[in-house]
Amino acid sequence: MKIHEYQAKELLQAAGAAIPEGIVVDSPAAAVEAFDQLGGNPVVLKCQIHAGGRGKGYFKGYQEKPKPGEKTKLGGVKYLTNRDEVAQVAEIMLKYPLVTLQTTEEGQKVSKLLVQAAADIEREIYVGMVLDRAAGMPVLMACAEGGVDIEEVAAHSPEKILKNFVAPETGLHPFQARKVAFQLGFTGDQVAKAEKILMALSHVFLDKDCSLAEINPLVVTKQGDVLALDAKMDFDENALFRHPDIQAMRDLSEENPIEIRASKANLNFIQLDGNIGCLVNGAGLAMGTMDIIKYHGGEPANFLDVGGGVTPEGASEAFRILMGDPKVKAILVNIFGGIAKCDLIAEALVKAGKEVGFKVPVVVRLQGTNVDKGRQILKESGLNVLTADGLTEAAQKVVAAAKGQ
Repeated sequence: MKIHEYQAKELLQAAGAAIPEGIVVDSPAAAVEAFDQLGGNPVVLKCQIHAGGRGKGYFKGYQEKPKPGEKTKLGGVKYLTNRDEVAQVAEIMLKYPLVTLQTTEEGQKVSKLLVQAAADIEREIYVGMVLDRAAGMPVLMACAEGGVDIEEVAAHSPEKILKNFVAPETGLHPFQARKVAFQLGFTGDQVAKAEKILMALSHVFLDKDCSLAEINPLVVTKQGDVLALDAKMDFDENALFRHPDIQAMRDLSEENPIEIRASKANLNFIQLDGNIGCLVNGAGLAMGTMDIIKYHGGEPANFLDVGGGVTPEGASEAFRILMGDPKVKAILVNIFGGIAKCDLIAEALVKAGKEVGFKVPVVVRLQGTNVDKGRQILKESGLNVLTADGLTEAAQKVVAAAKGQ
């Protein structure tokens, strides 16, 4: 689960990190009022969406997509100095969808803005924590060259990224934080300020079950302050039951409504850009199904794992979701009958087919317990389905069907 920048900074501040003063608004008038509350001094207006690269994005419908190498005149992060500019820019940001490298080409509607007191930046640093799966431990990453181009630094100069493993049972030790602060070039009383922010980052990452927590940039101002200027956090959804405070931060308007609908039906669903719908039981089998579809020249429209115990209700909802996607030209049902036997799965598919109606070709591949009985049920159902004995045959049939062959 993702949260907004302002929410991530609130968590860091509660853990002891220093952040710039800021006010969240949802209208141009409120943005102007926030500007006044911040003393009428320069501010940075920041779009709050669940996507990175906001500063280099553009507003679809208001401006053309920048050409390669061309800078955006108005992105999702804008430095402003007077009330009139704040009102004008806020109106544009809240009216037009913001397109970044991490959104679709249609962009993301902006519903909230952060009006943040501008910092007099002297230098920018990157710090973040993730789980290093190879080591099986959280790792604190840091780079003296932070800011919007940190991805390029990581790609072309990975040796500049400092890595320090953190024991999950104890968290980041103060001596580790100080060591990283010195490595990043902090001096004097800035070391203690940086240490405090690094400790806060580690605390939030471990205490809130984050999968990612990063501050980019962590800045040093010309006045000598050290501030978490921007922050991003993702959370392990399997652990959200332990964190009702984090669950309360969820912004459903930022998420795919189809994926939200699927989650309410206990379906593991991720929408993709292809035209072949997939209905599979088991995450590994679902990944293998998508792979073999691509191998035979098709493009999966989704990842859909209905789980080990397929129910008629779950199958019906899964078909409704797949049929509701106008891009889907054919559907592959790939089920291995184990916990749920093939005959029960076939009955569920028949019920779903009669309730929903198959508007596109449907290829069904069943294997496992009671497979012969399951195939017989499908054969006698009267539904227009194509059957396949093996996964290769099923993939070939559904790719051909999607192409109208």
